[in-house]
Amino acid sequence: MKDTIILGIETSCDETAVAIVKNGTEIIANVVASQIESHKRFGGVVPEIASRHHVESMTIVLEEALQQANLSYEDIDAIAVTEGPGLVGALLIGVNAAKAVAFAHNIPLVGVHHIAGHIYANRLVEEMKFPLLSLVVSGGHTELVYMEEHGSFKVLGETRDDAAGEAYDKVARTLNLPYPGGPHIDRLAHEGNPTIKLPRAWLEEGSYDFSFSGLKSAVINTVHNAEQRGEHIEPADLAASFQSSVIDVLVTKAVKAAKELQVKQVLLAGGVAANKGLRATLQTEFAALPEIDLVIPPLSLCTDNAAMIAAVGTIAFEQGKVSGYDLNANPGLDLEA
Repeated sequence: MKDTIILGIETSCDETAVAIVKNGTEIIANVVASQIESHKRFGGVVPEIASRHHVESMTIVLEEALQQANLSYEDIDAIAVTEGPGLVGALLIGVNAAKAVAFAHNIPLVGVHHIAGHIYANRLVEEMKFPLLSLVVSGGHTELVYMEEHGSFKVLGETRDDAAGEAYDKVARTLNLPYPGGPHIDRLAHEGNPTIKLPRAWLEEGSYDFSFSGLKSAVINTVHNAEQRGEHIEPADLAASFQSSVIDVLVTKAVKAAKELQVKQVLLAGGVAANKGLRATLQTEFAALPEIDLVIPPLSLCTDNAAMIAAVGTIAFEQGKVSGYDLNANPGLDLEA
């Protein structure tokens, strides 16, 4: 049986990434040009700067991926590209690059969902077992997604306000930590104790939705109130207390949903999946549930990359879901569509 070779392109935010994946499970090239240094001094991603960097890096990253895989465009079965969600300017660079390559070399084009990519990053580690549940935790998204088969996504719960990653960055800024804030809070949390009482938003009975806005505000108020009273708050203890609140809600809801839906597998996905505290707590909780297989991707596959886009693109291509040249960036793309 012939191998399926998919080239993936990801430019939804501040990483210009191209990867080549065989049969949806094996990475044969994975190139990421990061822009963190460019955005660090602004304390967050500046969309216009991100778009300019994508334009500058795209051709180089494409060539490097083909070189790494020792392949040419003749060997590629389809081009998979993130069409959304994300920053519209950044998405447009990737979508138009993918259309240009697909048109020039007469290769099928497949537009894919960024969050589906994060979920499918796990397939590069271990084969999926259905039905499954994915806990997606990133800078812009916090979701519990149920899957009965390949390419089928049902969102059980999502964030009603700030995503977990967004709250991490805002709390990091309050503590004067560098951007991106998540890794710094995670590191600091391991040096402190969760001794500061902070809220946990469980929402109404039975809801799998999330809310981190109140928690973020509580942290900011705690810092400001202490400053006004001239009191010292240990940053490590505040980081530990904040992280404990976030992880408690994420893991409790994931475990409850996994049991309720009797899933065979739970996948962790998204940039915040790199958080050591979250990874450790999930491993501890699911160790008590041996009938459920927990899959956590390596750190290199948690942050934005194109291997995950090629992985989900493989499924879409095999299911005949190819796109036309009218494919456009869709910053509000729905996962369930």
